Amino acid sequence: MPLKQYIRDIQDFPKPGIGFKDITPLLINPVARKVTLTILLSSLRGQKVDKVIGVESRGFFFGMLLAEELNAGFIPVRKPNKLPYQTISASYDLEYGSDSLEMHIDAIQKGDRVVIHDDVLATGGTAKAVCELVEQLGGEIVQVNFLMELSFLNGREKLGNHPIFAAMKY
Repeated sequence: MPLKQYIRDIQDFPKPGIGFKDITPLLINPVARKVTLTILLSSLRGQKVDKVIGVESRGFFFGMLLAEELNAGFIPVRKPNKLPYQTISASYDLEYGSDSLEMHIDAIQKGDRVVIHDDVLATGGTAKAVCELVEQLGGEIVQVNFLMELSFLNGREKLGNHPIFAAMKY
């Protein structure tokens, strides 16, 4: 199934000059959603995974599904002041500004094997920040996992030697 047909391009969102990849059509279609989940899971065959991180907010959709299928815990990583307990944070730059992300300080135990999931690998800043959070708490990154990669933005370069998988590439 050609999954790219379920990704809608929205120009000038969220700012002028940005081409946004809207995953809503993919989420709406149950067959496309199941195929996507199967592809994402195929990249993790034989891996022991303790926790799956979903990055706010579009990483939550498949992050939770991956955690369920892998029988792993789910960790939401959110923008500042959205989590109720004590957090650690990391700042990052993205193609249209900068921000920071937070995670509960007790979300990962030393030695936990973690999959990080987000919707898009663009410049790599968001994923790099999440990798820093995982490593700060002593977790081991099994894979950094994405629905799609915008390869022309060279985001992989910021992720070092961490295994990377994207279900679709642009």
